[in-house]
Amino acid sequence: MIAVLFLGLIGACTHVEQVAPPEPYGAVPSDRQLKWHELEFYGFVHFTMNAFTDKEWGYGDEDHALFNPTEFDANQIVGAAKMAGMKGLILTCKHHDGFCLWPSEYTEHSVKNVPWKNGEGDMVQEFVDACAAQGLKFGVYLSPWDRNHADYGKPEYVDYYRKQLTELLTNYGDVFEVWWDGANGGDGYYGGARETRKIDRGTYYGWEETTKLVRELQPDACIFSDAGPDVRWIGNERGIAGDPCWSTYTPSAADGESKPGPGTTKYKEGNTGHRDGELWLPGETDVSIRPGWFYHASQDDKVRSGDNLVDLYYQSVGRGASFLLNLPPDRRGLIHENDIASLKDFRAKLDQTFAVNLAAAATLNVSNVRGGSDSYSAAQLIDGDRSTYWCTDDEVTEAELDVSLPTAIAFNVVDIREYLPLGHRVDTWALDAWQDGAWVEFAKGEAIGNRRLWRGETVTAQRVRLRLKGAACPAITEFGIYAEAR
Repeated sequence: MIAVLFLGLIGACTHVEQVAPPEPYGAVPSDRQLKWHELEFYGFVHFTMNAFTDKEWGYGDEDHALFNPTEFDANQIVGAAKMAGMKGLILTCKHHDGFCLWPSEYTEHSVKNVPWKNGEGDMVQEFVDACAAQGLKFGVYLSPWDRNHADYGKPEYVDYYRKQLTELLTNYGDVFEVWWDGANGGDGYYGGARETRKIDRGTYYGWEETTKLVRELQPDACIFSDAGPDVRWIGNERGIAGDPCWSTYTPSAADGESKPGPGTTKYKEGNTGHRDGELWLPGETDVSIRPGWFYHASQDDKVRSGDNLVDLYYQSVGRGASFLLNLPPDRRGLIHENDIASLKDFRAKLDQTFAVNLAAAATLNVSNVRGGSDSYSAAQLIDGDRSTYWCTDDEVTEAELDVSLPTAIAFNVVDIREYLPLGHRVDTWALDAWQDGAWVEFAKGEAIGNRRLWRGETVTAQRVRLRLKGAACPAITEFGIYAEAR
């Protein structure tokens, strides 16, 4: 009886005492990166003269009279993105052709000289307003390369670029991401010169100063490029992250380049990142819903299916990266009906899968709880709060979670999340099912990060076990078991 009371007192004291969290391990995300990680799925909108010239890369000499999307509706485009579950949209405010979707003070190659709205329109503003009305964040793509501008390749163009960037980052409210393309330099119109211009992509733009400008004007905006500094390219345009895909990364310059930057890194390394990378620099997987980034009528029957988009979701978000899906408006200025149908099917399938976390009804047992404190117990794994987490004592770098369900269930998706403010702590993970009186492994891998989704053949079991090994004690914020409709 005395022993029982003594243990009870220890338990009571444990509830009151504050147990210190573990120290972060390795590189960790900034506040702006943590906010970005919460988005997971957002969209690209590629729209410019190319939709009317049937090109992917405009030359810069386009006739202004061509740009006239007579049914343009930013609310329809943003509505399609929201229906699909996107949390934001990045607009190609200026692509390589130099044509601007806003009435820039610094060029005539813009919407102020087109038939659309008699030159009085501002497409960027309409997207900003539509995103605000429907609860989506807004981001900007401003191509560093400009095949229209006469000064491209000269110092004067860099000043022009920064002035346009300043317009976008001061006149249109909060921006969640600034997107810098790696395509820089080549043939173009260049104010009528019609020539090829080469630049040193590592030094020409003065990226350090341009980054400083973004930080001053939009301190919460993440900057994307091959080398970040906040979000990295995944190294392909197929929408597929590596496996594993570490959010830590050390960008290095490609052979013959002066320094790592947009278009100058060993970009293939971005697919997996580096386990002990110097920077927290998570991956973004970009892909278009069509073969092209801009609308082409010939591709109306080549739209990705809902099933294909679901596959890409698991290969991007499910590997700890983000999923950036391009939706190109057609010549009307609307998202095509075929694209809408695929987005609806995609969303319906994901909603059905993740409607019920089967683990929420389970009894959770873990091999160790940090300091014996309820603050770090297994209950944190199914509370729906990403600010809480299960954690072990510092010296316990191998741990297990045993999930006992009321009855045997059939499932084929498991969802695991690390507590990101403490960094990448888990090196490897494995999943087992209790079958015929023994544990049977059915999945394993490396890296968890923001989100790890295992998806495979259906497993039927009443008990499931998660095993973890790491460089530091694990800190896991969420765990889920789900079943896709078959």
